[in-house]
Amino acid sequence: MTHHLPWPEEHDDPAHEPAPSIDELTQHLSPQIDALRGADIICGVPCFNSEGTLRHVVRSIETGLRRYFPDVRSAIVILDSGSTDRSVEVGLTATTSVDQDLLLIPSTSPFPARASTRLEGTRGKGNALRPLFTLARALGTKACATFDSDLRSIQPAWVEHLVGPVLSYGWDHVAPLYVRHRNDGTITNSIAYPLTAALYGTRIRQPIGGDFGFSGRLASYWAEQDDMWTTEVARFGIDIWMTTSALARGDFRVCQARLGSKIHDAKDPGHLGPMFRQVVGTLFDLAGRYVDRWRDVDRIELPPIYGFPYTTGTDDVPVDRQALLDKFATGVRKDDAVLRTALSPDTFGGVRAAAARTAKPAAFEFPIELWIDAVYDFMIAVNAEAVPWRDALNAMIGLYFARTASFVREAANDSQEEADARIDSFPDLYLSRKDGLRRRWSAGVPASTLR
Repeated sequence: MTHHLPWPEEHDDPAHEPAPSIDELTQHLSPQIDALRGADIICGVPCFNSEGTLRHVVRSIETGLRRYFPDVRSAIVILDSGSTDRSVEVGLTATTSVDQDLLLIPSTSPFPARASTRLEGTRGKGNALRPLFTLARALGTKACATFDSDLRSIQPAWVEHLVGPVLSYGWDHVAPLYVRHRNDGTITNSIAYPLTAALYGTRIRQPIGGDFGFSGRLASYWAEQDDMWTTEVARFGIDIWMTTSALARGDFRVCQARLGSKIHDAKDPGHLGPMFRQVVGTLFDLAGRYVDRWRDVDRIELPPIYGFPYTTGTDDVPVDRQALLDKFATGVRKDDAVLRTALSPDTFGGVRAAAARTAKPAAFEFPIELWIDAVYDFMIAVNAEAVPWRDALNAMIGLYFARTASFVREAANDSQEEADARIDSFPDLYLSRKDGLRRRWSAGVPASTLR
């Protein structure tokens, strides 16, 4: 099964083009600032060749704004990343005007203002989102939200659930809480969620979920970080940077909001190499930047959750386990030198033993504990500059494939509740091995040199 990845994979090159400063970008966006002046809510939709799904997303957002916030001036911004189809035209013209009565929208409810943005340079989700932060800063916007352009399960209530906690209750960052198929979001489930929770002490279930609410104050902070836009934050690193920076600063209030099912254009994990490099590379970079914030964290707390719980269905996400195992075995052979340098002897031995077991895929196992030890070893090695960042992340991808193949087998007969409970146990396992991480981090040397 092949799905469209809504960002250009061919731009997975480590080199980034120079990014404009906040002042230069504000000047560049002056027409949009004039068009949106007075907007207290701005909803942004980052997109790349998304005309097939964008109309539904934009109509859902407009319905949510008109139904739940009729007395607040609002705007929708199409944040284009170089689309060659009709995405921008579709986003600017999709409307609820023809069926507003059927959508339960009061006829007196005003329509949100519309605008679009498009930046030259590095193409990626982060670079597409940056103008939203800049517009919010320039306009003094009170609340913002961003929604992925490939969503098929978005509902108007999502707008209220992400914007309402900010506008009505003073929260700064609202992370999504979805129901997802157990094989969807494998980067989230295996590393982004449990590592973020163990490091920063807050159980954000979807730190790279893609659909967020946030205050104008937080948007302004993000807009002013000029040094981040030549990193992987300009690409798929954006979501984990948004969540981590909100947690690590300490003065932003963070909660979650229930959104029901997330049904979108999911991809087989075997095709997520570029996204893995960008997300995990950003995770590791932020761990180096915020070490003073996470070093002494020794417990994980559940943040407040907005919205009433309910159960919904999910789309099946097939996974080609054999392809994952083949890539893992090939990677272990190819990346032997990097693995030997980055991993402790015990972890390296465990990885080699797992690679030898790929000949029997039905019984293949890559234990979660082995995966966590490898994640911590790599995080230390790249921050100690014992191995080049890109070499380390490339070597990690094979291990991620192995852990994913193992999880798919482990959870094959799980109910939705059982799979969720299995994944929710991972942060505690990461936390239980954090003392070793602290000791090795303080030593400042790769685990392979420690006996």
